[in-house]
Amino acid sequence: MDKEYVLNMEDISKEYFGNKVLKGVQLKVRPGEIHALMGENGAGKSTLMNILFGMPVIHNTGGYGGSIEFDGEKVTIDSPNKAMQLGIGMVHQEFMLIPGFTVTENVKLGREITTPTVASSLLGKSLERLDKPAMAADTRKALDTIGLNIEDYAMVAGMPVGYMQFIEIAREIDKTGIKLLIFDEPTAVLTESEADRLLDTMRVIASKGIAIIFITHRINEVIAVTNSMTVLRDGTFVSRLETKDTTAAKIAELMIGRKVEKLVDNMTQDNRGIRDDDLLLTLKDFYVDMPGERVRGVDLNLRRGEILGIGGLAGQGKVGIPNGILGLYPCSGEVEFDGQKINPSKLGDALKKGIAFVSEDRRGVGLLLGKSIQQNIIFTAMQIQGKFLRKFGPITQFNGKAAKQHALEMIKALDIRCTGPEQYAGRLSGGNQQKVCLARAITMEPKLLIVSEPTRGIDIGAKKLVLELLAKMNREQGMTIIMVSSELNELRSLCDRIAIVSDGKLTGIFGPDASDAEYGLAMSGVVEGGKDHD
Repeated sequence: MDKEYVLNMEDISKEYFGNKVLKGVQLKVRPGEIHALMGENGAGKSTLMNILFGMPVIHNTGGYGGSIEFDGEKVTIDSPNKAMQLGIGMVHQEFMLIPGFTVTENVKLGREITTPTVASSLLGKSLERLDKPAMAADTRKALDTIGLNIEDYAMVAGMPVGYMQFIEIAREIDKTGIKLLIFDEPTAVLTESEADRLLDTMRVIASKGIAIIFITHRINEVIAVTNSMTVLRDGTFVSRLETKDTTAAKIAELMIGRKVEKLVDNMTQDNRGIRDDDLLLTLKDFYVDMPGERVRGVDLNLRRGEILGIGGLAGQGKVGIPNGILGLYPCSGEVEFDGQKINPSKLGDALKKGIAFVSEDRRGVGLLLGKSIQQNIIFTAMQIQGKFLRKFGPITQFNGKAAKQHALEMIKALDIRCTGPEQYAGRLSGGNQQKVCLARAITMEPKLLIVSEPTRGIDIGAKKLVLELLAKMNREQGMTIIMVSSELNELRSLCDRIAIVSDGKLTGIFGPDASDAEYGLAMSGVVEGGKDHD
């Protein structure tokens, strides 16, 4: 057994219903080191950590292949309890705290300290009394270790998200025998100062001999705090690197580098008469305060009739741009669209001026899950533009026949697999839900269509159909499109130009045939001179 590593995962494979999501992956972590697990969305990071932590989703779907050694011994981790017994802890991206409990009660939950009572000696351990002073002392020690100066008796409800993140960490390091901590995107919801403090906390924890697996998309944080890293791409192992021996550009290139397969054959901009001086949308000094996707002073021009891609690693701000334009988050700067100023602080202003938006959050923002496909398709056009309504003097009547006819046309055009226009949107597959979102945007006949992560979570066949539909609308209807995506090969397949955003700023605009190295530099935050920023 290899004692050099506290964790050695070898040849790990996993498939879900025939879809191979991990293919022979390895992960090695030394005691007391901070090891980054890197990869784009869908690279397999979460699945690998679910295997390590013994999550039920793994064992309820046929288990996994490969072997795990922990602390020099071969182990089978078939439940989170087993992982915790071995000394593995996880700080989840989604907080696992109970708001109605105090800090101490959250930190000690499931590991309460009790003292015997007369009743417990007669009737059993469940009647022992909580030793609140001892629990508070343990909690105080954990809070002091990570430098969080809050009262251990304070209620968690109403605390800033940064505090909640640190309480999660305090709970994990309070556990006895902890040898490895998994940090899953811990800085995604933190302010810059909170994120810096968290990185300092990780250094303190590692100095005590506890190994850390750090999952993040922020390359600057990886360079600043880690000792080594593993890069995954499309469910495969790419490389294990020592941080001191690499650069931000190299990391980004390893994460995104892949053979470019054109999913659709886009037309050249010459065929569509795209002109540099015919601008449809202009952003000047544009800021968006979207948690985890902040935008910091972007200048960007969109030419009428083109398909513009906006790419970059997760959490860097690309998703914040369309959400800011539509007024879904606070923003500042100048937005000019087709000769008119848009006021993003006025919700709906962009829609009324001819911009349609397909959100990346189709279940939370994009769809009315408890309503029919037909209602989802026509809703925005009816509300904003008065479509599918008939007016008789002061009386407005819903035109059900026209609405149904349009919904049927959209179902056929987009190949939405359903029982009919009355089926609830919430009962559709992810790919078909995405098509309904697109149908609703198309129904508005917008001057500009913005699609954010349009193929996330859908199979390759549905992806091809969605991308071909976007290309068709651009070619045949002259519709201008902005496509925001984490999938660089999709952007390269479809877009005339691709703008890369890193740390909330524009770092380059490239043609689809630019090299992986150029994209890697831009994604890592390196701004190259002479790049087209128009």
